[in-house]
Formats: sequence, C-alpha cells, structure tokens
Amino acid sequence: MSLPEFILERRFNAPRDLVWRSWTEPDLLARWYGPGVETIIHKLDVRPGGLWLNEMKMGGGSHYQRVEYTEVLPPEKLVWLHSVADADWHVTANAMMPDWPRVLLTTVTFVADGDRTDVRLAWTPHEASDAEIACFAGAIGGLDKGWGKGMDMLEDLLAELQA
Repeated sequence: MSLPEFILERRFNAPRDLVWRSWTEPDLLARWYGPGVETIIHKLDVRPGGLWLNEMKMGGGSHYQRVEYTEVLPPEKLVWLHSVADADWHVTANAMMPDWPRVLLTTVTFVADGDRTDVRLAWTPHEASDAEIACFAGAIGGLDKGWGKGMDMLEDLLAELQA
C-alpha cells in the first residue's frame, strides 16, 4: 500500500545558499516557520541525529514539535522525522487530532536554477497505524494553508535579506 503524501513545491527568487540558510539558521527559520504564532527555537542542530526543538506560542498556550534530522546534504537536501511533542520534548499524540501521525517523514530538496531556487517538501506518515494514515490522508487538502502561509513569509524574508 502506498502512503498518502503531501507535496509542496515553491520557486523562490533567491540563490540556493540563502534559501538553505533560511531553513537551517535559527534566527532566520523562526521568522517564517509557524505563521501567525510566536516561534521559539529551543535547539537547532542540523546534522544527522541532531534535533530541532520548536515551540509555537499562540492563544496563551504552546504547541511543541520535535524534529530529528536523519539526512543533511548541504545545500541540497534535508530529511527529518517530525513529531508533536510535550513540554519535555517527548513524542506524543496531537491533543487536537488524536489520530494524527505521531511521526511524519519530511524530505525537503533545494534545486538551484540560476539565481532562483526550487524547493520541494514531501510529508508522509512514518511507521503509522491505519488510523493515522487515514487521518493524514483526510487532512492533506488543508495542509497547504499553514505551509503556504509560511512559504509566503519565507518569500518576503528572502526579498528583505537580498534588498
């Protein structure tokens, strides 16, 4: 059985090295990741086995994410295992969507095209139950909202960095 996959593709008017930096430097990443929330990056260790511990503050509460990098190929590719976490950074179920996959395999590629960069993000359930796979498949249509807003913010950030 093939797993449902969310694909986001975006072309940025910025050189690949700069786009890569915006995904791998905490001060830049925090400016576009998590639209409409305050993003606090507690740790960002971009190497295989390294962790990205992310807190998104909204409405008086916090939402935690734990990312473990499995492959890092600068400036071409990032692969990580993406999970909802508790405040102690342990992988946990999503309180708002209990059947949401506990782990998502995330692959982001960066392809240079002159002074522009094509970014492709693929998200798929990892070692997921049937209920988790079904939940993810049902949510794919709406995933572009959050990621899309983040990509718009990234586009603005890249323009500002090049101004």
